[in-house]
Amino acid sequence: MKTYLGVDVGSVTTKLALLCEDGQLAASTYLHTQGKPIVQVQEGLKAIKEQMPPGTEICGVATTGSARYLAGVVLGADLVKNEVTSHAIAAMHYIPEVQTVIEIGGQDSKIIIIRDGVVIDFGMNTVCAAGTGSFLDHQASRLNIKIEEFGEQALKSKMPVRIAGRCTVFAESDMIHKQQMGHKTEDILYGLCQALVRNYFNNVALGKKILPKVVFQGGVAFNKGIIKALNEVLDTEVVVPPHHELMGAIGAALLVHEEMATASSKSTFKGFGISETDFHVSSFICKACPNQCEIAQLFLDGRILARWGGRCDRWENAVAMK
Repeated sequence: MKTYLGVDVGSVTTKLALLCEDGQLAASTYLHTQGKPIVQVQEGLKAIKEQMPPGTEICGVATTGSARYLAGVVLGADLVKNEVTSHAIAAMHYIPEVQTVIEIGGQDSKIIIIRDGVVIDFGMNTVCAAGTGSFLDHQASRLNIKIEEFGEQALKSKMPVRIAGRCTVFAESDMIHKQQMGHKTEDILYGLCQALVRNYFNNVALGKKILPKVVFQGGVAFNKGIIKALNEVLDTEVVVPPHHELMGAIGAALLVHEEMATASSKSTFKGFGISETDFHVSSFICKACPNQCEIAQLFLDGRILARWGGRCDRWENAVAMK
């Protein structure tokens, strides 16, 4: 059986999705990155290998996410794609008529505008945590609520309180004030959901024309309180696709399937043996110009495999010419 592997390495979570030729999900894993992207990619590979049916062949590998270049070098990826393209392709795979994609992850959030199957605009928020999943994680911890129970508890709210959601610092102080006033925990939780959604539309989605169908994906789509808050703001029902937490990885797998269909050579995937390989990462500041870019470099047995992170290709080309 021919399959295609998509790997989405984010700052909070690492996702791997293995797709059959017909686009069906054959295997997947969802891990916390924990600041160790290489280790988690290796662990993810082990999990995928255990789930693979006998006789399965990986015919293509693609990476996406904030650590896509690092993961691409480690895996020997055939394709490296940005998150916007990967999420859009996955959304259209499950919901062909999608026109708006809302994606909220652990450390960033984005909106993707699609018309006639083509991405025509997008917006991202990578600066303020108040519009991301980490905002909810932190506040849930303060309230002694498991993040898995956050959504269900929020849905019990009868009189949600208004929380200042433009900044995590203000939100936290406002939440403490509401607690001191005696408001119920579920009302504060749903107030936090509404605050995150307000922040999203006032920043990420500002100026974007949102048309149905609206698809909501990313890890935060597990939270039913956020889904309800989104539905309150929009005039249309928000659709949560299957495997919403894996959409970046699924999109990458779909893209590499298309790429390898016209490729004249076999996949450059290094195989499952790399899950036992000892890689080393370091960085330095390039002083060749006033930009002073931080250049990351990947080593194996003292040999430089790749460098990236600069505004120009100075260091990338230096490795390529070796």
